[in-house]
Amino acid sequence: MATDGLRLNPGSGFDLARVQAVRVNAPAVARRTASLNASRSVKGAHQAAWLVKAIQCIDLTTLSGDDTPGRVQRLCAKARRPLRADLVAALGLADLPGGLRVGAVCVYHEMVAPAVQALAVSGIPVAAVSTGFPAGLSPLETRLREIELSVAAGAAEIDIVISRRQVLLQDWRGLYDEVRAMRAACGAAHLKAILATGELQTLENVARASWVCMMAGADFIKTSTGKEPVNATPEVSLVMVRAIRDYLDETGHVVGYKPAGGISSAKAALQYLALIREELGTRWLDPALFRFGASSLLTDLERQLEHHVTGAYSASWRHAMP
Repeated sequence: MATDGLRLNPGSGFDLARVQAVRVNAPAVARRTASLNASRSVKGAHQAAWLVKAIQCIDLTTLSGDDTPGRVQRLCAKARRPLRADLVAALGLADLPGGLRVGAVCVYHEMVAPAVQALAVSGIPVAAVSTGFPAGLSPLETRLREIELSVAAGAAEIDIVISRRQVLLQDWRGLYDEVRAMRAACGAAHLKAILATGELQTLENVARASWVCMMAGADFIKTSTGKEPVNATPEVSLVMVRAIRDYLDETGHVVGYKPAGGISSAKAALQYLALIREELGTRWLDPALFRFGASSLLTDLERQLEHHVTGAYSASWRHAMP
């Protein structure tokens, strides 16, 4: 089943005029993100609460060529218990319904079955990167079959990559048709559409690609594979979350957001959470609608929470991912 058992976004018909009407004021985007970064700061217990929220919204990820079932099993154990028991107790989280856990575990298709087994009865979904990740250049039939196989293996979420060339060529109908076919292949699983924003050249392309993917039924839109030279940035995030807000206003359909790639510090996580709260509202501060795509972020979140509890930092290697 999908994360919350409900389809977030049924999609809508393709509307080329609406896509072409999308405009982005780049200087205004820069000013808005600068103001967010300069003026939002939380301390003490309030900061600790935000850091815990960040943990709950992580897609804990391993996407390496040398992944093994053993590594994935260790990652899943960390997903179940992302903080030491003494820190959980000190933060008053011992009685948290369902326990403190991350939003999902994200792996390649070959590691879906070991992850599903390791996360049994935990309530933590497995997300599979798919459709020729990270380039997305496999034949469409191959990409659709990959989705079907990952869903059959137990993946509750599928992170697909779009064809960047369709954006660069302004082939919006072609992009819509491909994502729509991927939506169908997902069945009951949630679809997270990766735009690879660092390769789309302009913020206007990012906004238009966001709209097309949402029209086609993407339940989340996601910045990056983590493999591009430029991944998540506050600027592309602002453009994407405002597209989500406008899409909701016009269709009534809810879409989640996932920044991914290069988010490795607690400070950066807090900035993204502030952006989401101010642009989309507190409803989106939930793993059902917001995720960090990250492999190393948890390390710094743990260190900062340990400092909050004990007043001291431990060595970073003590919190290193398995």
